[in-house]
Amino acid sequence: MTICDDALATMDFRVSWEHDGIRHTDCRHAQRVNFWRDILPADLCEIMRQQPGIRSVGLEFQPGQVLTAHNPAVIFRVPRTDVEKRWFSEIEIEPRYGRFYPRGILRGVPGVFRENIQPFRCAGLETEWLAADFNHPLSGKNLAVEVAIQDLRPKFEEHGGTTIDWLETALTGPGMQARANGGPTHFFADRPFARTDENEDGVFYDRPRLVNHIDDAAIGVISRLYERLVPPGAEVLDLMGSWSSHLPETLALKALAVLGMNRDELSANPRASEVVVHDLNLQPVLPFGSSRFDAVICTVSVEYLVRPFEVFDEVARVLKPGGPFIVTFSNRWFPPKVVRVWPELHEFERMGMVLEYLLESGKYRDLETYSMQGLPRPENDKYFGQKLYADPVYAVWGRKIPG
Repeated sequence: MTICDDALATMDFRVSWEHDGIRHTDCRHAQRVNFWRDILPADLCEIMRQQPGIRSVGLEFQPGQVLTAHNPAVIFRVPRTDVEKRWFSEIEIEPRYGRFYPRGILRGVPGVFRENIQPFRCAGLETEWLAADFNHPLSGKNLAVEVAIQDLRPKFEEHGGTTIDWLETALTGPGMQARANGGPTHFFADRPFARTDENEDGVFYDRPRLVNHIDDAAIGVISRLYERLVPPGAEVLDLMGSWSSHLPETLALKALAVLGMNRDELSANPRASEVVVHDLNLQPVLPFGSSRFDAVICTVSVEYLVRPFEVFDEVARVLKPGGPFIVTFSNRWFPPKVVRVWPELHEFERMGMVLEYLLESGKYRDLETYSMQGLPRPENDKYFGQKLYADPVYAVWGRKIPG
């Protein structure tokens, strides 16, 4: 079938960009794309018309082509007295350099109303004022967009509905993981690693939880990422692991050491060749020799680390030179044990915080981030029918610097 106004499509948008030498890839799955009603890049539709049957289209965009060009006029100097710190009753906002906040906390800025949740970046901070940057965080970037057409089918009838700009949707969130103007983002003020439950973690994790904490679609994304980044025949460390490491069965391993908090969970891991019960929040030193592992993975657990800088240094110690450290997470967690700053961040900012762990260490190179959103929720998931989309996946990784 060829593209026409009577067609519906399923597509995957993959946006790639770079900032400060770090590569970023952000993906968005799009279902029921309506060629008559929705907004798509003009070049995409033209290429699909000219090349019937094409299944992948690559597009390059210069700054200003798909996003409004960076404009200094939308960077506002706002007095600190015009920043509403209690925008949410349960959270007190104290602006920090490089962080993102809802525009609704600002007073006296043209066009801004209190309910406005669009983010701005704190691009400067002084005692009496802050610089509120309303530019899109990707406004000055070159963007490479790949559109994979998964399915193209006839549309039998038209009932109207909402117009969706799919590229704009794919670009909502990406960019927030990058630093502002090259300087470190200030994530680490105001007791960021405090938790609601400050009791020892051994008490909380004493009861085994033999369940998946993300849905099958998200697990599939993580599994494919590990398959791409972990070399075959590797000796792998699963950090803060459990009964499943989400490594694909097709990936042959030399060995898998699983370090976590509950022995029953770890012992139930079918791929584990070594089980280690160890509390990294009490003792961040890893009980392994230097340069032992070919790869280290950490799945949906980084948000519980209260001493992340020490742990990331230790991971570099036990990795072989060039070995990847891959951190994956979603938007679900145990509220009593998550570090205080994590829920206050935008989902894409969380990748930026994990990047700061790697950058602060200074022991990793080839840093990258990856995100996937918009996949359909699996029908076997308990939240199917309640949530439209699968759990999003966010990933950050780097490779140990030799020497």
